Amino acid sequence: MPDMESQNSLNQKWYAVHTRSRHEFQVYERLQLKGVEAFLPTVEKVRKWKDRKKLIAFPLFPGYLFVHISKSSQGLLSVLKVKGVSRMLCTIPGEPDPIPDDQILALQKLIENKEALDPYPYLIEGQKVRIVKGPLSGVEGILVEKIDKHILVLSVDVLRQGVALTINASDVEKI
Repeated sequence: MPDMESQNSLNQKWYAVHTRSRHEFQVYERLQLKGVEAFLPTVEKVRKWKDRKKLIAFPLFPGYLFVHISKSSQGLLSVLKVKGVSRMLCTIPGEPDPIPDDQILALQKLIENKEALDPYPYLIEGQKVRIVKGPLSGVEGILVEKIDKHILVLSVDVLRQGVALTINASDVEKI
């Protein structure tokens, strides 16, 4: 018989958390201190001042981060009680919408790869593709054509947002 902790980890799902404006990093740290598994996708951008330039991490989805918890009232409260958390994203009030594991894994793979990512509007229509070559092999998304380049868009349904990555058309296959 599995122990209680492994039983709980089987019931855990990813959920999107909306934070107060510009509180993503503080909320992420507070969740980590409470032992809650959290994921804050970030991108690095160069910021210029009169006297210097500096590479600074920014949230990929401003105002949002992801938590991996059970849907129990104890799991939900452990997140909602954290200072800086506004709410969890729900379509039905009080019922947070789980995010498919494959969407979070694909996002983590994109962030780890350190490619130049750009926030991209959520897309419903378009060609669904899978990358078949290179370090991002297996990542799925929607292919969008622009003049002289192709862009893979990984959509996060619950947030109605996505990220864009420039790729070679020969590196993808139709799903």
